[in-house]
Amino acid sequence: MPPLSQPDLPEPAHPGIDSMLSRKFGKEVANYFSGSPLNRVSFLRPDHAFLTSALHHPSTQFLVFNKLEPLLKSSTELARATFSDVKSVIGENPWERPEEDIIAQYNSSLYIPQIIFLGLDERKEGFVYKEHYKGQPWFAVDVTPKESVQDAAEKLVEKLRGGGLEFSKGRMHMSLPAEEAAMYAEARHLLDWNARNPFCASCGYKTLSVNAGFKRTCPPKDIASEINQGERPPCATRTGVSNLCFPRTDPTVIMAVVSADGKKILLGRQKRWPPHWYSTLAGFLEPAESVEEAVRREVWEESGIHLGRVVIHSTQPWPYPANLMIGAIGQAIPEGENIHLGHDAELEDAKWFTAEEVREALRVGTSGLGEDAGAEYKEGGLRLPPKTAIANQLMTAVVNGFASGSPMI
Repeated sequence: MPPLSQPDLPEPAHPGIDSMLSRKFGKEVANYFSGSPLNRVSFLRPDHAFLTSALHHPSTQFLVFNKLEPLLKSSTELARATFSDVKSVIGENPWERPEEDIIAQYNSSLYIPQIIFLGLDERKEGFVYKEHYKGQPWFAVDVTPKESVQDAAEKLVEKLRGGGLEFSKGRMHMSLPAEEAAMYAEARHLLDWNARNPFCASCGYKTLSVNAGFKRTCPPKDIASEINQGERPPCATRTGVSNLCFPRTDPTVIMAVVSADGKKILLGRQKRWPPHWYSTLAGFLEPAESVEEAVRREVWEESGIHLGRVVIHSTQPWPYPANLMIGAIGQAIPEGENIHLGHDAELEDAKWFTAEEVREALRVGTSGLGEDAGAEYKEGGLRLPPKTAIANQLMTAVVNGFASGSPMI
């Protein structure tokens, strides 16, 4: 498969402003799936007057999803919909009543299509709320045909496809422009989380999505139930903050490992990857573990290498389904550089590569999984992930001297 064009990465915040931190640590790296142009104005999510006004404004844009697959104009552009497009599925106004009334009158027998308020694009004029909050509103809507909206959703999906649009077929979307990728990541993460949490982890009863998709609550009553006049038993979820109430983010560490002499980089490969394809090591952060400890543990478990100093480089949201990739760089201790793959069966192989090998692969051997490398790539050479992956940015940082202060040789 020919390689897709690799989009530019998002610009970090205020890249042109000189500061003490930028002089000390260099320019901030903003990874793919970050860098959203939207102000999330999270404090306005319970405000149904705001949500109603934003929903109906002429400038408002909607990202449409069917079974978590976004509607696309092409592989490099998300399709936009208007309120009139999605009205048949979501109704005239899901936020017509205050949130407390919706919770008090909860009816678990009614299916409510999921809507996520993504934020305001303040670069666009038109929408204004209470003088301070301006911009173009963006929402994400799940139009998966099911339950009470089966017919309306099927008709909408057919209409959208008839207009030359299509819902994506693959899971990964690494060829979208950076800003669109960030909005897509927010939408997919929230839609997926809501879909995965229809029941309360504490009492087992159905939950209700509130706060424009950013919270699920366990209502104290359910008018669909005939037991105890709809009153539900007491639930811990209603008395405190729990992992069910708010969207979860699972932290994952991913690390470029440098040899003790600073001249080589450790890379590993999984069996399912294409020939000659390697990447940085990664793993989940565990409870009661610091990021630095997780980096050292995962590297030892997967490769047998013992690390000393660990530093954080950058982070990347990863909406598959709900990860935050915490990018780090760690250096092996002199007596801990022998590779041993017998602890954890995750890796098929791990090797030390020279800076020259990694630098050349970054130049000609990057692509998405299942895609061909660049035109200058020679068969048998090292293959690496594209620049939209944080692994690529970690390797690039190391060979360019992030840790040493000068490019590796």
